[in-house]
Amino acid sequence: MPSLFRFLTVAAIIGAIAYGAIYALANFVNPKPREMTVTIPPDKFLKR
Repeated sequence: MPSLFRFLTVAAIIGAIAYGAIYALANFVNPKPREMTVTIPPDKFLKR
């Protein structure tokens, strides 16, 4: 049983670190807005 508790503890710690990293990226990193231009070929407008 102690090995199961140790495994669950390590898994919980790794999960908490991953959750904290995702939370930090979502809340503390601001993306830079920029314009985007996409060229669409004219044959995409033709209905077949």
